[in-house]
Amino acid sequence: MAIHWFPGHMNKARKKISEAMPDIDLVIEVLDARLPFSSTNPMVDELRQNKPCIKVLNKADLADPAATKAWANYFNSQENTVALPLVAEDRKQVKQLITMATKVGKSQLDKNRAIRVMIMGIPNVGKSTLINALAGRYIARTGNEPAVTKTNQMIDLKNGIILSDTPGILWPKFENERSGYRLAASGAVKDTAIEYTDVATFAVGYLAQAYPAEITARFKLKSLPESAEELLKTIAAKRGCLRPGGIVDVHKGAEIILHELRSGKIGRITLETPEMAEAEMAEIERLRRETEAAAAEAAAIEAAKHGR
Repeated sequence: MAIHWFPGHMNKARKKISEAMPDIDLVIEVLDARLPFSSTNPMVDELRQNKPCIKVLNKADLADPAATKAWANYFNSQENTVALPLVAEDRKQVKQLITMATKVGKSQLDKNRAIRVMIMGIPNVGKSTLINALAGRYIARTGNEPAVTKTNQMIDLKNGIILSDTPGILWPKFENERSGYRLAASGAVKDTAIEYTDVATFAVGYLAQAYPAEITARFKLKSLPESAEELLKTIAAKRGCLRPGGIVDVHKGAEIILHELRSGKIGRITLETPEMAEAEMAEIERLRRETEAAAAEAAAIEAAKHGR
């Protein structure tokens, strides 16, 4: 699925992040606990220059607890990285994050210097909600659609931590098509950038395999059709999405499915596992090598034609 959504302010944000990073002590990357792999911006690891990082698995109340535990273990095994599942609206859990950040940046406090923390994350993972919770007051504008934060801002938490907020940045190209679908299903990209039916078909196909009991119960199905397309059509009909003449309105059914998935009404769902991520990363790397090899071969043939 091709998603073309890389607004100009995201290019500017990338440049500002790169310029500010030398003065940063700790990076907090906010992820969606339902898709920790797909909501990880590959540019974050590139830009943070191996600085300590706390991976916040936000919206943990919407994700599968067993999968969240697996993801926390996965990130904890990485260098200079710790993971913390939480719900941004939960004050007790946010205090845990502050304690963790203070522990990581203790050397700065020992020098009577504030810990400079950069908070990063792609659109619609709850970054602004978390910032407001950390500050204990309304600072960052929040919303249910992506790209609400447009500019960098500095926030003194008055507890030895200074936050540097950044706009939610997406990368310009999704090499992994499945990640594109998951991001679209979660609402991380604007609905105008996607085709509801395609995304909902992908989503119900995954749910039928990974969470058959949840989707069967939510939509009161006696059995699951063999194909994702038929499942989407069945759900749409069940919900009364009918046009004149009894024609099933699949697009309307797709909207219902995606809205209920995002709100957690289908159940606590995680759209990917660490094992899936490893396999998909290996596939991406294989395709990348093949593309580079083909380009090199084409260049060699072209050079031979011109006697170079």
